[in-house]
Amino acid sequence: MADRETDYLIIGAGAVGLAFADTLLDEDPTSHITFVDKHARPGGHWNDAYPFVALHQPSAFYGVNSMAFPSEQIDDHGPNKGLYALASGAEVTAYFERVMNHRLLPSGRVAYHRLSEFRGRDDSGTARIAGVLSGEEHSITVRRKLVDATFYQTSVPSTHKRAFAVADGVEVIAPGALPDLWKDPARAPGHFVILGGGKTAMDTGVWLIEAGVAPDRIQWVRPRDSWLNNRKYIQPGEDFLAATVENQIAHLDAIAQAKDGHEVFETLERGGYMLRIDPDVRPEMYHYAVISEGEIALLRRITQVIRTGRVTSIERGKLHFGAVSHPVPDNTLFIDCTARAVPFTAEANSGPQFRGDTIVLQPVHVPLVTLSAAITAFLEAHFPDDATKNQLARTGPLTDTPETFPYAFMMNLMNRGTWSQTPEIATWLATARLDPTGPTVARMMAAGDPRLAALSGFRNAVKQAMPAVIRLGMAAKAIHETAAQRL
Repeated sequence: MADRETDYLIIGAGAVGLAFADTLLDEDPTSHITFVDKHARPGGHWNDAYPFVALHQPSAFYGVNSMAFPSEQIDDHGPNKGLYALASGAEVTAYFERVMNHRLLPSGRVAYHRLSEFRGRDDSGTARIAGVLSGEEHSITVRRKLVDATFYQTSVPSTHKRAFAVADGVEVIAPGALPDLWKDPARAPGHFVILGGGKTAMDTGVWLIEAGVAPDRIQWVRPRDSWLNNRKYIQPGEDFLAATVENQIAHLDAIAQAKDGHEVFETLERGGYMLRIDPDVRPEMYHYAVISEGEIALLRRITQVIRTGRVTSIERGKLHFGAVSHPVPDNTLFIDCTARAVPFTAEANSGPQFRGDTIVLQPVHVPLVTLSAAITAFLEAHFPDDATKNQLARTGPLTDTPETFPYAFMMNLMNRGTWSQTPEIATWLATARLDPTGPTVARMMAAGDPRLAALSGFRNAVKQAMPAVIRLGMAAKAIHETAAQRL
């Protein structure tokens, strides 16, 4: 006999699992939910992130549906001036603790097994979990469904496994160790090398410059450059709606005239909607990172950029890229930012979300992962069968390049169209805090706000661009699927 029973066993108490549970709690008042998670606190990878990490989009678009972040105000200084403040890593972890301790557990319908891991289930639906520290096993009867909230496999610098060798005497640290350098000023490095081209590396570059490190003491190994979303066009609320709509129309217009994803982004860059650090280098990466023009200006001060591919090994005074070597000063501190936030091996488990007695949480509105999880919970509570639910929320791809971006854009547009035509979902989105525009538009409609006129241009742009969206989207889908098969 099992030790415990539950309706939904959620593997992972990170942002995605919490967002699913939060919505299910409201939409299905009969359900009981159990979490099993390896971390000591809720919040998933945020518990392992570097201390100067922050959301790169406003916190209004993140978290769970029922609870706003405590402070959502406009920054009046720094590179993000004039835009909504970005919640720090400490604020995010504190937020998720509040979600668990002040929202979910007090309901009496949620159980939370921290420092525990899922060890499978038998044909009867009984799942086994074990304490990470104790090794003690428990069994749980799952009356309805197992919910896999680990699809994203989020990796951070402090926990990932390096893909390069490091010789004795060479100091390589994760970004999280940088704030501790003040403790021993006599050992402060004379030179810094940032390894990696993603958002973590960008955060590290900004942190070093703002900490007073002269840019000529920084080298940056950037195997690929990235296209970046301009944060001023990704803001919540009535005052920013016109800019939000303008950005979406610009995307549609760019797709309508482009032959591939590279041309889409080049067109968007000319309008200021998309950014890149080096205007002379064609970006080959796109991970939906969001950045301010102020941060771009800081990063452009780092001019010693090494583009020789990925590092294979490091020794004192040398970086190796296979057979190619690059000299560096002896007194160099290497900062490992090579972890991939979302490893694309996750594609191996992609497919429909609803799979009989299992739900595999995936993006249905790329890249809004918590909105996606909340919508999935709403569908689970209100629609009768897997076929219907999967049709209402088709999974979107975790695209990696400009070439494959049109596939994700097409899927987002198709899902949004389906939701707008499904009264139950449309009504729910109009009040969902995680939806970027739904509640804003609803408030403005109730007030008769004349700024809503901007939406008519968006509707016309969708009609005109849809054939091109499908053409580019399907071509990008073929590229994406071919790349996935190689993994």
